[in-house]
Amino acid sequence: MRRPMVAGNWKMHGTRASVAELINGLAQQQISADVDVAVFPSTLHVLQVVSGLAGSDFAVGAQDCAIDPQQGALTGEVAASQLHDAHCSLVLVGHSERRSVLGETDQVVTRKFAAAQSSGLTPVLCVGETLAQREAGQTLEVVAAQLSAVIDVLGVEVFAQAVIAYEPVWAIGTGLTASPEQAQDVHAAIRAQLAAKSPELAGQVRILYGGSVKAASAAELFGMPDIDGGLVGGASLNADEFGAICRAAGS
Repeated sequence: MRRPMVAGNWKMHGTRASVAELINGLAQQQISADVDVAVFPSTLHVLQVVSGLAGSDFAVGAQDCAIDPQQGALTGEVAASQLHDAHCSLVLVGHSERRSVLGETDQVVTRKFAAAQSSGLTPVLCVGETLAQREAGQTLEVVAAQLSAVIDVLGVEVFAQAVIAYEPVWAIGTGLTASPEQAQDVHAAIRAQLAAKSPELAGQVRILYGGSVKAASAAELFGMPDIDGGLVGGASLNADEFGAICRAAGS
């Protein structure tokens, strides 16, 4: 049985004051012990969040890491080893905003995935299609290619220590949400792709849905057989809304 997971991606939001308020709100949430919960603040606020949530059941992750795992001459970047030293336990890799806005290729994403794992972090690999790709019937092809980019270089076994997040690009920050059936179809295809290499591993890997997840839609999404939780964007900036989503994952 896969443990549900809910992850909050705070993106480029937060001041020291608003982060302190959010931490306080999260600490007051009643969340099932059967759900793994993680938050991904901006790099600037990682240490504040790690300190503020110390002693709680919340894991803290980073939104990105450098392609090189160790410290070095790479101005503006943060190494996975530095994130591990700051007590992060997870890191997002390949988020659609980094793929589309910053031009990260599958090769770059794969290097970041490897860097994260080599530094003791759990990578959360983000995959998903644009609206044009969905309308062209290319959803499964696009997602399979993004997943294959990692599998072909690193091997399927690396997913024993990783999480996958399916995030249809057209549903991120738009208010649009894939229907539970649409999301399930893609999640099932991802699991089948893994199962073709390792059936046992495929049954263990957690696959999260990301794309305008709200408390109102969470229970139905999480009720699908291959959806193991959510990667939550805007709703994770509201402690009560995020707490409700977490409780939906545990129900």
